[in-house]
Amino acid sequence: MNYQKRLEEIIEALDGRKKLLLHACCAPCSSYVLEYLTKYFDISILYYNPNISPYTEYEKRISELKRLVREMPLSGESDIIDGKYDPERFSDMANGMEDMPEGGERCFKCYRLRMEEAAKAALERGFDYFTTTLSISPHKNAQKINEIGRELEQEYGVKYLFADFKKKDGHKRSIQISHEYGLYRQSYCGCIYSKAAAEKQKNL
Repeated sequence: MNYQKRLEEIIEALDGRKKLLLHACCAPCSSYVLEYLTKYFDISILYYNPNISPYTEYEKRISELKRLVREMPLSGESDIIDGKYDPERFSDMANGMEDMPEGGERCFKCYRLRMEEAAKAALERGFDYFTTTLSISPHKNAQKINEIGRELEQEYGVKYLFADFKKKDGHKRSIQISHEYGLYRQSYCGCIYSKAAAEKQKNL
């Protein structure tokens, strides 16, 4: 499926502005997504990322996200929901998959861990849709992200906003905005495994 086309079809069919819960992983990935989606949705941003390590990195990323939302002119209102920092939950999820390569099953389960928290929050808080910024990254599997979104929509009864935000120069635009606002751009996805992989690649 062309998920960017599907997103455009959903937006075209909207009857007025809707409430969207957006799971965000960091400020750079959120930048273009917010610029794009606030034209059509009232957005609450859920920062739930128990995979991020160490805690200082977690704090740095949410601080930058809050600064971006304060400083960036957006078409609609946006607020941030601080999720619980629960690294033990991520560790339990990753148990037995520590040696798997980046981009594999451990990452897919991490997508689901974070996206499920967004689906639950969307249901509890009465949102019309939920989605995630994750697909803007060229290193993330957009097909898997959207498959998980579809499963969670069926499980929780909240509409999932299909998307592949990297398309139509979305990723390129996120880099431009990051430069404009001097955003901190991390060198690894977030977890200890991605950090080790990034350091190994750097040393090759």
